[in-house]
Amino acid sequence: MNYIKTEIDGVFIIEPKVFNDSRGYFFEAFKSSDFEKNIGKVSFIQDNESMSSRGVLRGLHYQKGEYSQAKLVRVIKGRVLDVAVDLRVKSKTFGKYVMVELSGENKRQFFIPRGFAHGFLVLSDEAIFTYKVDNMYSPENEASIRFDDPDIGIKWPMNSEEILTSAKDMSAVAFKDAECFY
Repeated sequence: MNYIKTEIDGVFIIEPKVFNDSRGYFFEAFKSSDFEKNIGKVSFIQDNESMSSRGVLRGLHYQKGEYSQAKLVRVIKGRVLDVAVDLRVKSKTFGKYVMVELSGENKRQFFIPRGFAHGFLVLSDEAIFTYKVDNMYSPENEASIRFDDPDIGIKWPMNSEEILTSAKDMSAVAFKDAECFY
């Protein structure tokens, strides 16, 4: 695997070595010893999967305080634009974001450490999205920031009329009102 550092400390794009032949392909999606050597020790405890259609935007979600989650995300089928927003107040990149396209074709993965909000926009007709987390989900500690917050300024490639999101995500707080990580 190729571990690519991004402009935000702790966030990585991971490109697997894919072996193709007439039967199809094979690759290692996760190998704890390589992950630990390149990123550090993260104990993933749960795998999640979602399916969404074109224009669905999920996020920007995060878990507060001790319930924060590190995530290792990838797309099995389709294409998404994936975003991580730095909510670590003492970070030099506080309020900045990293965006990467993940797809079933490029097989890239995106590692997002604790202290970040996360979201993605589906670019294909359908996308199957999977991710590992290192902490249990806590509904009472769930939080969201508006995907179109002007202070963050994410450049989504669709206009707001094309984007489908939940009522909960539409009522998310502005970045300036978000509970961040100290």
